[in-house]
Amino acid sequence: MLYWLAEWLGFPGALNLIRYLSFRSGAAVATALIIGLWIGPRFILMLRMRQGKGQPIRDDGPQSHLAKKGTPTMGGLMILIALMISALLWMDLSNRFVWACIFVSGGFAVVGFLDDLDKVTKASHRGIPGRVRLLLEFAIAGIAVLLIVSRTGTDLYLPFFNDIYVPLGPLYYVFAMVLIVGFGNAVNLTDGLDGLATFPVIIASLAFLVIVYLSGNAKFAAYLGIPHVPGAGELAIFAASIIGACLAFLWFNAPPAAVFMGDTGSLALGGALATIAVTAQHELVLVLVGGLFVVEALSVIIQVFWYKRTGRRVFRMAPIHHHFEQLGWPESTVVIRFWIVSIVLALAGLATLKLR
Repeated sequence: MLYWLAEWLGFPGALNLIRYLSFRSGAAVATALIIGLWIGPRFILMLRMRQGKGQPIRDDGPQSHLAKKGTPTMGGLMILIALMISALLWMDLSNRFVWACIFVSGGFAVVGFLDDLDKVTKASHRGIPGRVRLLLEFAIAGIAVLLIVSRTGTDLYLPFFNDIYVPLGPLYYVFAMVLIVGFGNAVNLTDGLDGLATFPVIIASLAFLVIVYLSGNAKFAAYLGIPHVPGAGELAIFAASIIGACLAFLWFNAPPAAVFMGDTGSLALGGALATIAVTAQHELVLVLVGGLFVVEALSVIIQVFWYKRTGRRVFRMAPIHHHFEQLGWPESTVVIRFWIVSIVLALAGLATLKLR
């Protein structure tokens, strides 16, 4: 909004800084952080009063988690409020990539909210039926992909190689939709310990802030040998808004958590990151940068598949962070070590920009 006003009014002097991506990205981090910290205490109190017993805790999960009963969920609404206000304030709203990200974030947040609401009202961890949830997610992802692909094309670029890509054609639409829905649910599965999903989302957002900034700049893209996507740089501000909002949420979600993100936040953040990756045509790099989330999702798939076939488990408990808890790792140890893994993977993903 401020960018549009600067263009329309022709702000002079220092106010002309609003036109620069770097300035608006920094301002977006600060704006989302301040809003999140300001509304946090009031929002948590409101959730606690409305939800009563808070998020249901699974009886078949780690026994240490039973002490978390009464902690309110749907804290992802705090993230979404701070994220959306910051993004709408600092981004160029004439950019269709901006609206694709906003649509996925908001749409997935609504799906997650309905799921969280069902869990809280019924005092059950099941939520809305899986098929209904996936159908809604694919519909949202499909609309976003249509908005994006009309400007980017249907080629799948390979990391580590210069200008080598696979022309997927119509199959790309299916691939991109699966990526957005799959990554949203992968982040959702990771959100099982205090702070476990939030910090890796911040790290992945920081990595893609750099990637979309470079992809949107013709000179940098040509020098690095990566796809140039005009207008993609604007999503650096969206990634910055995610970072600020998640930093504010982490302040309240740090152990012992005062609030849980819930499906409301985890689905929205995962879907937003995947949408940014699709826009920048760095879909496979997302699998590397967000490798922690991918492993968490794969651990569930492997566990379910193997148990149905053999009646035995590969992991003591899935997702895999619970496996390490069952091995005797304290929750804080699991969280911090997983954070370290996410940092290493993000650095590896950024390395693909030069190793081409």
